[in-house]
Amino acid sequence: MTSGRSRRVPLTWRHRRHGRRSTWQEAKPAVVADALRAALGRPTGNWYVVCGSREVREGVPFGVPLGGHEVVVWRGPGGALRAGPGICPHLGAPLRESPVRCGRIVCHWHGLVLDGGPFAGWEPYPVHDDGVLVWVRLDALGGERPLPRPPVPARPPAGTVLDAVTRTAGVCEPEDVVANRLDPWHGAWFHPYAFTDLTVEQAGPEKFVVRVSFRVAGRLVVPVRAVFTAPGPRTVVMRIAEGEGAGSVVETHATPLGGDAQGRPRTAVVEAVLACSGRRGFAVARRAAPALRPLVRRAADRLWRDDLAYAERRWALRSTGRFPG
Repeated sequence: MTSGRSRRVPLTWRHRRHGRRSTWQEAKPAVVADALRAALGRPTGNWYVVCGSREVREGVPFGVPLGGHEVVVWRGPGGALRAGPGICPHLGAPLRESPVRCGRIVCHWHGLVLDGGPFAGWEPYPVHDDGVLVWVRLDALGGERPLPRPPVPARPPAGTVLDAVTRTAGVCEPEDVVANRLDPWHGAWFHPYAFTDLTVEQAGPEKFVVRVSFRVAGRLVVPVRAVFTAPGPRTVVMRIAEGEGAGSVVETHATPLGGDAQGRPRTAVVEAVLACSGRRGFAVARRAAPALRPLVRRAADRLWRDDLAYAERRWALRSTGRFPG
């Protein structure tokens, strides 16, 4: 890759258009399988990411299926999170459709009031807001030794980042989403509009180290060195180690939703982008975060339309005994 970088602008001009280098021989199925197996063996303490923090607004409950369990999350007095079963203990009303008044859910069928504490057979779930994502602990689903706090990956300091969260879902299991992320070789082939000049420098159960250029426009690219790790069976973290935005993090969390009407598993992908930069202009970008977040989400959504197709295809083959990996 020939570069014409300036000290002020982190862009590279790719002078020659050249074809993508084949990566199928490097993308050994055994390497991906070993990394996936290692990730699946790591503990989570039964914590699941359910949504972005901004999705749980005061006065409005947020309902989500979690492994076949109905879960409702809302904000109590002072904005503190509350969570528990989404089924009213009286006659089964969907609490996600009930109003929140003064920090309490008021069932819209018969007026039963829940303040987040145990009442009438309703028992709360542990819940945690890390400032970017909302986690719920569901011990009946996870079956592991419970942990008091979720395993939140290391992040840049909160006051230095521009964060955005996107959420989508597909017909697959969490491991199919994680396997997609643990195959960095597919990036330049499956997402040519976003990545180019991709080289995997290190591949193993603990981490993948990748040199890649993010496309900006035409032949303008931003080269970086990224490290992928899987700290748990439902999480993959990409961290920019060198290049523009060093220290920035992308967290991909896969959450099982339960079966659809046809009995097929559905999985939510909740992805958090936490971008940081030492450039003076980045402070201005952070102040413009409300305007920039939709752009970040739109880019992530485009990538995940492709990656969910990948994950869904993987599940379809696995579930019928046809997956070659």
